[in-house]
Amino acid sequence: MEKELIDKDAISNELAEEIKKLVLDARNKISLEVNRTLIDTYWNIGKIIIEKEQSGKIKAEYGKSILLNVSKKLTREIGKGFSKSNLFNMRRFYLTYSKIPDASGILGWSHYCELIAIKDENKRNFYEKETVNSKWSVRELQRQIETSLFERLLLSDGKANKEKVLQLAKEGQILNSPEDMIKDLFAFEFLGVPEKKPLLEKDLEYKLIKHIENFLLELGKGFMFLVHNKELQLEMFIIMWTWFSTIKF
Repeated sequence: MEKELIDKDAISNELAEEIKKLVLDARNKISLEVNRTLIDTYWNIGKIIIEKEQSGKIKAEYGKSILLNVSKKLTREIGKGFSKSNLFNMRRFYLTYSKIPDASGILGWSHYCELIAIKDENKRNFYEKETVNSKWSVRELQRQIETSLFERLLLSDGKANKEKVLQLAKEGQILNSPEDMIKDLFAFEFLGVPEKKPLLEKDLEYKLIKHIENFLLELGKGFMFLVHNKELQLEMFIIMWTWFSTIKF
């Protein structure tokens, strides 16, 4: 009897897990499709605005006031998401991308609002592909742009590295070997250590703990930080507790 109950529980758990996986996979597919449709729609809205301008129906001198009126009408009749600034972003989105981006099902609209502000095509392509490959959140993307990751990588380690960065901008990360799965370009400018200055391992570990949030953001997804030194473990505990206590639930 006991064995029969155990078997029933095992079968129930197995069945529940299989159903749960199907539902979560379906939700993920729906989310991707909704996001892709949203990006497609915004690109086409930008196209309509530009075509109206080129046809002469929207004059430059009163274009802003027309978009403001359109924004008010759409917000009243459809809902949020059609502010004047967002309509201008859709316009710029169409001008920046000659066709709907391949990553439209992966990157969100907030990602693209950050990317379209970058005028240099190589720089924009670099951040776009790195965002996809490293699964950067909008916050992570903003940080990488604000700290000039692209420029700093171009300036470091000479011509060979410059060519590698530009290749990443054009093609993204190409996986030819298992080693290519490991990111090897890190920027720890937040540590405040001058470039090429010798640094003891324990001093590096201490500085990384002091900036643990930025450190983990730079590493990307799938990493955890282990501390072996007992004094540093205590320091780490105090830092994390202080950070945790600031979070509002």
